[in-house]
Amino acid sequence: MDNMKYWDAMKQPPPEALKTIRGGRISGMTDINPQWRYKTMTKQFGICGIGWKYTIEKLWLEPANDQVCAFAEIWLSIKVDGEWSDPIPGIGGSMLVTKESAGLHVSDEAFKMAITDALSVAMKMIGVAADVYAGLFDGGKYAEEKKAPTKAEQKATPQPTEAKSSPVKQDSRSLPPPLKNLDELLARAAKFGLSPSDVFLAVELEGVDEITDFDEAWKLTAKKFRGTIKAQQEAK
Repeated sequence: MDNMKYWDAMKQPPPEALKTIRGGRISGMTDINPQWRYKTMTKQFGICGIGWKYTIEKLWLEPANDQVCAFAEIWLSIKVDGEWSDPIPGIGGSMLVTKESAGLHVSDEAFKMAITDALSVAMKMIGVAADVYAGLFDGGKYAEEKKAPTKAEQKATPQPTEAKSSPVKQDSRSLPPPLKNLDELLARAAKFGLSPSDVFLAVELEGVDEITDFDEAWKLTAKKFRGTIKAQQEAK
């Protein structure tokens, strides 16, 4: 069995499943749509209850000054090759009573959100949205400086003869053969939530050894990621 099979299949959510958190102590971090988690688990293992399942082991409250926190512990199990795994534990939390400027606010969804949080904790142990948690992917681009180049990228990368400044120097490990207007192409792709790696992947999959035409490069990229681009356009 390939130990990384499921991890690699579930590590990167699509851009439409992610959004940047605005405000609060975790402002700037990335929020992952829970429905995407359940969808990718269903895709990899089967229907919930048949290919993957969970049990709620414990629900409890903890006071915090004038506030009250709600916590949940769940056990997640997956079926692989007809056999159920040992339980994968996850603990999550949410606020039941929050002290706000207008007074105390009570949430009637505290335990539901705590369970959702606990599921995300357990699921990331098998790779669900792993690249987001690792800080490698934010929905629009990969952090190239944190990601080791693949063998194919290493082979395709020309060895520099001298140091030169470049606006896209941080992506040099994954650059394809020389491309005119590369900055413009990557900028256009970024507007639709596509990373430099996405652009280079689209070009490579078309079997192109060298592209020097901007319009042709964008045509190949748009063809490969038409679904992502359409979703971004509709969102706007």
